[in-house]
Order: sequence, then structure tokens, then C-alpha cells
Amino acid sequence: MILILLKSALGLGQILIFNLILYIRIATMEHQTSLRTNLQLGIYKVIDPVVKVLIKLGLTPNVVTTIGFMLNLGVAVIFIIGAEEGNRGDLTYVGWAGALILFAGLFDMLDGQVARLGNMKSTFGALYDSVLDRYSELVMFLGICYYLVAHHYFLSSIFAFIALIGSMMVSYVRARAEGLGVDIKGGLMQRPERVITLGLFAMLCGVTSLYIGGNYKLYVPGIKFHVFETMSIFTFPIVALAILTNATAIRRLIDAKKALSKK
Repeated sequence: MILILLKSALGLGQILIFNLILYIRIATMEHQTSLRTNLQLGIYKVIDPVVKVLIKLGLTPNVVTTIGFMLNLGVAVIFIIGAEEGNRGDLTYVGWAGALILFAGLFDMLDGQVARLGNMKSTFGALYDSVLDRYSELVMFLGICYYLVAHHYFLSSIFAFIALIGSMMVSYVRARAEGLGVDIKGGLMQRPERVITLGLFAMLCGVTSLYIGGNYKLYVPGIKFHVFETMSIFTFPIVALAILTNATAIRRLIDAKKALSKK
């Protein structure tokens, strides 16, 4: 069991590099496949019964959006409590925070569907959703950075901050382009991908620590420092986010330039 987990963790770096190369290749293509759209539609079919229940309960899209934001505040609280009360080897806080990230992310889809199926679309609702999405991401990364710094993962905290910058710029480039009359939505690391990546790997980190321990470290002969530790299951994807979010922002900027030059 431990060997399988270690091999999987060591292969994570190769997977991330492969995904980066693949992303660069995709960025040069004029048209992307509809895989993401089809997946999104499939998820909507699954959550629509829940959406209908929320509508019957009288919940508005803005209320659903607010609930999602409050849950993300909870994510930050879990990370901060883990920083203050937990120790470096206790990664259960990371696991629980990851589970809550995924649960809170569900409300990102629910609010839009409540607006569509309940015929409650509004211009302010779209603005409110966008603003609270940014606040949600900011407070989530605040908790992550606080946790990493408190437990002396200084390099990882820097990458987390870079990932935060990239995440904000992905949204800003799109919003600014739309203000100039250009619709830019492409890119690999949009908000759903970021939420799933952080939530999934944080939860996996917490679960894995129960089997191999939170302080596990892997050393390679000839290298003085460890090349992997349990926390790497969470920090490696953060490094990937730091790269890919900024790559997405740059790609959107390039796409916006092309679109603006045609006007």
C-alpha cells in the first residue's frame, strides 16, 4: 500500500510537467474540444434535482452564492486552526479543509443553475456572484498561506501566493476584456479546475497521512534533502497551479489582443 502511494506521488511531478506541455500545445490551437462543456452539462444534469429543491425552498441565487462564500470562510478557519493548534505532522486539518473546498465549490454551480431554472437571472446577481467568487478564493488562499507559513513550508507558501496572483489575473483579464467588448473564456485553469485541484489533493493529502504518517519523508541516495514528503501531495499541485494559472492569464491576454486587433 505504501509503495503504491509513493510511486503515485513520485509520478505526480511527471504528470504535472506533461500537463504543462499539453497545455502549451493546446494554447496554440484555434479551437478546443468540447470536453469541458460536455462535462459541465453532465454535472448540471446531476445537480438539477438539488437545484429544484432549493428553488422550492425559496432560496435565491444570491443566497446560494452567499452560502458558498461562508463555506469558503470555513475553509480558511480550518486552515488557521490547523496552523495554530495542529502540528506539522497532523495533516487531518488539510484533509478536512479539502473536503470543504469541494463542497463549497458545489455552490458555485448551484447558484447559476438556481438563477437559470428559477428564472431569477439579474445583472446584479451576476456581479454579486463574480465578486463573492473572488472573495472566496482570496480567503481560501489566505488560509492556505497562513497554514504553510505557520508550519514552515515557506517555499510552498510563495508558490501558493503566486497561484493566488494567477487566479486573480485569470478573472481580471476576462473581466477587462469583456469591458472592451471581447468575450474571453478559454484556458485550462479556470475557477472550477482550481477548486477541484486544491480540494481533491488537499483531501488526498489528509487521507494519505493516516496511512504513511504526516511526517513521512523520502530520500534519494546522493541528495542531501528529501525529494518527497506527505505534504507534497498538496504542495506539488499548488506549484502546478502557480504555473498554470498565470499561463492561463497570459493566454487570455494573447487571445484578447488577437480579438481586439480584428475590431
